[in-house]
Amino acid sequence: MTVLPEGLDWSAFFLLGGASFLGSLMTAALGVGGGAFLLVVMAEFVAPLALIPLHGLVQLGSNANRLWHTRQQILPRVVWPFALGALGAALGAVWFLGKMDLNWVPVLVALFILWLSWGPMPTLNLVENPGQTALGGFLTTLASMVFGATGPLVSAWLGRSFGDRLTYTACFSFCMTWQHFLKILVFLWAGFNFMPWMGLAVWMIALGYVGTRIGLIGLHRLPEDMFRKIFRWLLTLLALRVLWKAWADIVS
Repeated sequence: MTVLPEGLDWSAFFLLGGASFLGSLMTAALGVGGGAFLLVVMAEFVAPLALIPLHGLVQLGSNANRLWHTRQQILPRVVWPFALGALGAALGAVWFLGKMDLNWVPVLVALFILWLSWGPMPTLNLVENPGQTALGGFLTTLASMVFGATGPLVSAWLGRSFGDRLTYTACFSFCMTWQHFLKILVFLWAGFNFMPWMGLAVWMIALGYVGTRIGLIGLHRLPEDMFRKIFRWLLTLLALRVLWKAWADIVS
């Protein structure tokens, strides 16, 4: 297992670790957003072929850690229908990924991030509707295989009618952990080799763990409204930079 993947320097290695820390802190403290932030930062440094699977591996570690610390608050009637829908999407994604041009991945990721930042989000209340929750698992998992960071969609689909933020965080963490686990299996089936990236992944997961622990301590303490406005513009600028870089690569 190599620590530094081919094509990355040490400055990128440490910057990606810092992004993992901040992303995990955001999601733990505010409920959502860290995965999208991490993905758009990774798009600056990671090759298109590795971007979505590596992001899924790092997010699996981050979400599984948050799930472990909130496991007592999980609502089975919410997470199991979602898990079944996600499983169906994973089976369909095996066929879909084989027909996708991976050079378009950064562009699709950037456009998806812009839509997450400014587009309409579904306003649903599906805690008592297992059929629609399963549909959400299917659609968001299928999108995750292509775009990577579907946390805001999962959050919107689950809704916020859980009584408290800790219960929401537990259910959200379960759904995202399962979704990323399925993503890893799909990319393994498609032939992606994770080993050259494992050193970087372990580093990012470790810093993500620290971010999660600090974020959970800060749960309920951060002013959400102000953060979300700043965060939206930050994601927008990062996504526009990814699009500019992709365009420069095309015309060069």
